[in-house]
Amino acid sequence: MSTDEVTLPLVDLSGYINPQKPGDKERVIAEVRDACAQYGFFQTTGHGISMSQQKGLLKSIETLFQMPLEEKRKLSFLNNPCRRGFEESGASLRDGDALPDSKEAFYIGREDPVVEHSGFYGPNVWPPLPKEDFHDPVWEYYQATHKLGEIIWEILLLGLGHPISLMEEFAKRPMVVMKMIRYPPQAKDLPGQFGVGPHKDFGGVTVLLQEAGKHGLQVWHEGLEKWLPVKAMEDVYVINCGDMIGKWSGGRYKSAKHQVINAASDEPRLSCATFFHGDLFATNPLDPSDPERETVGALLVKRFRNQFSFDKELIAAVGA
Repeated sequence: MSTDEVTLPLVDLSGYINPQKPGDKERVIAEVRDACAQYGFFQTTGHGISMSQQKGLLKSIETLFQMPLEEKRKLSFLNNPCRRGFEESGASLRDGDALPDSKEAFYIGREDPVVEHSGFYGPNVWPPLPKEDFHDPVWEYYQATHKLGEIIWEILLLGLGHPISLMEEFAKRPMVVMKMIRYPPQAKDLPGQFGVGPHKDFGGVTVLLQEAGKHGLQVWHEGLEKWLPVKAMEDVYVINCGDMIGKWSGGRYKSAKHQVINAASDEPRLSCATFFHGDLFATNPLDPSDPERETVGALLVKRFRNQFSFDKELIAAVGA
């Protein structure tokens, strides 16, 4: 079987969000379960996020990254206790990577009034742009993908035979991080450099918007031992599971390695990923009898201990 013959499953979520006939919800639950069990990824239509919200978000990202570099640096996430704000190209280098990522990014999350728990909760950083050009469309989009991430979690729970009422405990105050990304033209990358190097996502559900026609995402297929290109199609989202879901599901849902190489040699590429992790103090809803009782926060501390500063009170509180 060639790589060209293998594509990620395409699931129409409207059967779950707005079922029209008996069996619609069950069909979607089964399709998502099977896709996440086989690939850890799927593509989706019928997700409920309007084209106007998507286009407004992409226009806002373009406006943001067109700001002068010195102005963007004033918004650096490195100077923010919640790691919200601007990430410069070359600032991200994972263990084992020969070169840092070429992408630049901007992070937002929950809008909490004060910094809490080593910055896992707190206020956002907003660029000095007119609200109608950035804050308003970005925040509207954030709320829409927040909702979609929660819906995907519900479906994953149901796929393993658990009631969605477990979400009441898991998402009292969920950590939902949104990462707006601009990849430079491929011609500007150094030899061997990635937009984003090979990695697995840390935690929960990832909701990814790709700029239509601007391909670049590749997903590792274990069986074929090959990278599968994922086309960037209009109004089609990419959903994937992170390591936390893989661990908590006992491997029934996969967390797959992926990378980004901007396929366009002369044009930048925009995308946006929203990560729905759940409450900092929540434990495994995919296996309520899990004896480890690890919290989302404990897994976060373990994963990012070498990158972030965590106070002792937080480490004790999350059980890390």
